[in-house]
Amino acid sequence: MTTKAADFLVFDEAAGVYRENPEQIVRDDVEKHAWRHIALTILKDWRLYVMLVPMLLVFLFWRYLPMYELLGCFKVPDEVKPVADQYFSGFSYFKSLLFGADAADFWRALRNTFLLSFYGLCFGFPMPIILALFFNEIRSNLVRSTCQVLTYLPKFMSTVVMTSLVTMLVKQGSLTSGYGIVSQALEALGLISTEAAKAGLLNNPDYFRAIYQISGIWEGAGYDSIVYFAAIIAISPTSYEAAQIDGAGKMSQMRYVVLPGILSTVVIMLITRIGALLNIGYEKVLLLYNPNTYVTADVVSTFAQRKGIVGGQKGLASAAEMMNNVISMLLVISANTIARKASDTSLY
Repeated sequence: MTTKAADFLVFDEAAGVYRENPEQIVRDDVEKHAWRHIALTILKDWRLYVMLVPMLLVFLFWRYLPMYELLGCFKVPDEVKPVADQYFSGFSYFKSLLFGADAADFWRALRNTFLLSFYGLCFGFPMPIILALFFNEIRSNLVRSTCQVLTYLPKFMSTVVMTSLVTMLVKQGSLTSGYGIVSQALEALGLISTEAAKAGLLNNPDYFRAIYQISGIWEGAGYDSIVYFAAIIAISPTSYEAAQIDGAGKMSQMRYVVLPGILSTVVIMLITRIGALLNIGYEKVLLLYNPNTYVTADVVSTFAQRKGIVGGQKGLASAAEMMNNVISMLLVISANTIARKASDTSLY
C-alpha cells in the first residue's frame, strides 16, 4: 500500500499551495500526547481510581498470585523446596484422577457437581426472573418494598447460619432427639416415611440434592432478582401503553413486552451461570453433607478439600480443581458462542 501527499495534505486554492490536513493535525496531536491525556483523566477522576485499588489488590492476591501454585499439579510435593524447584512429575496426578486409584471418587464428585449445578440452572435460574415479574406487578410501593426486603434477607445470612437453619428444619437424627417441622410436614403429607424422617433427611443421600436446591433458591432468588427487576423498570412505559391499546392483558404484556425487553439481560446472566456450572462452593456442601451422603453430595471442591487438606495430597487436589476450572472455561466459551449465533447477544 502506497501513500501520497494528498493523503496528508489539502490544497489551499486561495494561496495555491498544499497545506497540512487539519484533521491529520488533530490525529497527530492526540497520538503525540496520548499519555498526557490519560494522566489528566486520571488526575481529574482520581477518587474513582482510588476506589479501584482494593478490588485490584483482591484480584492480585486471591486470583493471580495463587496461579503460581498451579505448578503443583505437575510437581512432586516437597515441603522444603518452592514449587518451581520441585521435581517435575508430568501428568501423573491427572492420570490418577482419570484412570487410577482415585478415578472412582473423582468421577463421582464430577458427576455430583454437574448434577447439582444443572438442577440449580433448571430450577434456580428461572426463580429470580419470576420474582422480578411479580414485583413489577405490585402496585403499592410499600408492599413491594416489604416483599423485596423479606426475599433479600436470606442472602445476608452467613453460610453457617443458613445451613444451621436448614439442619434445624429437618433435624438430623444424629444431632437431635426429634425431627424438624419440615420433616413432620412431609411425613404428614405422605411424601416421606416415618423411618426416613426419624433417621434425618440429611443422612439420606436420596434427599440431599432436593434440600440443597430448595435452600439455594430460598437463599439467593430474592437477591438475584434485583438485576432483572432493574431491567424491567428500564422498559419504556410507552411499550406498555401500545400493548394495552392493542388489547394485551397482563400476561400478554409479560410475554410480548417485558420478556423481550429483558432478554439481553437474561442471556448475559445465563452465560455467566453456565460458566459457573461446575464451580460449586464447598462451604455449603461441607456443612450439610456427611459420609452417609457422599454418593450424591460429594463434589469436586469437597473432594479436593479431603485429598489436599485432610489427606495431604496437594498435587492431586490442585489437579482436580484445575480440571474443573478448565471444563468451566470451555463451557463459558461454548455458551457465549451459541448465544452470539442465536440472539446476537454475548459477553464478548
